[in-house]
Amino acid sequence: MCKHLIFILVFIIMLPVSAQKTGKKYRIDRYESIYLPLGKISFADSLVSFKMGIPEPIEKFSDPLQCLHEPDYKNYHIPNFTSIGCAGTITVAFTDNGFMNLPGRDLYIFEVGPSRESASIEISEDGNTWLAAGKISGGKSSIDLEDHKIPTDVVYYYLRITDLKGMCKSKTAGADIDAIAAVNSVIKLTINADVLFDIAKFQLKEEAHKTLIELSETIKKVDKATIRIEGHTDSDGEHEYNQVLSENRCLTVKDRIEALLGYEALYDYDIKAFGETKPKLENTTVENKKMNRRVEITVLPPKDFYKNLQYKK
Repeated sequence: MCKHLIFILVFIIMLPVSAQKTGKKYRIDRYESIYLPLGKISFADSLVSFKMGIPEPIEKFSDPLQCLHEPDYKNYHIPNFTSIGCAGTITVAFTDNGFMNLPGRDLYIFEVGPSRESASIEISEDGNTWLAAGKISGGKSSIDLEDHKIPTDVVYYYLRITDLKGMCKSKTAGADIDAIAAVNSVIKLTINADVLFDIAKFQLKEEAHKTLIELSETIKKVDKATIRIEGHTDSDGEHEYNQVLSENRCLTVKDRIEALLGYEALYDYDIKAFGETKPKLENTTVENKKMNRRVEITVLPPKDFYKNLQYKK
């Protein structure tokens, strides 16, 4: 993969349309399923830390790795889930996807077993600064980040679960976690504009084509989506000039990606030119200005998804 291409993987829930190849339904109980548009990569897949609560569950139910990846709960006697103990805490990371505060429910915690213990949920962008994101309780294991005023323009990659001491006297003391899913996920790809364009130009460099081919192969993992292309410049030059330049660069990238993905593909395109108005860093050094000159591509659910958002919370 090109070293200049930075991948931030996250995607958003879509309807379970038969044309979708990447999505998958997961059974919640005998009556209900949840649909995840990115299927198995939607789940937390890395353990960051685990602090066992007291009283502890019996040993065979205390493996923290059992809460990662797809759910595989069969019954209460098979130790394919993680019991975190009374007041225990487990922190996980999403390495091939993330999540955002978007319409509808954003997270689903597969809390299993005959007793549904309550737990608090916190989320983080960087694993250092944490935001309270509500709690799961009883049979309600979905989280809508909008209910907790979580910022809508941030991608989160870390999640922490803390047992609230609702069930401390059983062989599986504490919350019993089978899997942790990001329902509202996004794929975000950031490219340094200098990789694609010469300074003050919007025609693609010859070497830019390889980068866009690689980028398009990543997008193809999703069958139907809205592709948002955002253009950013540094602060050199007049504001109006930078605005036009960023728009022209967006259109150039859009035309190339659309050709690579196929004009018959089920993608919509959304162009947003910001010029110099959203720098990542202060435009005070040559290196900072280089970082601010960028094209950001976000793969979002198809527009018709929001017109048909009808699942239960």
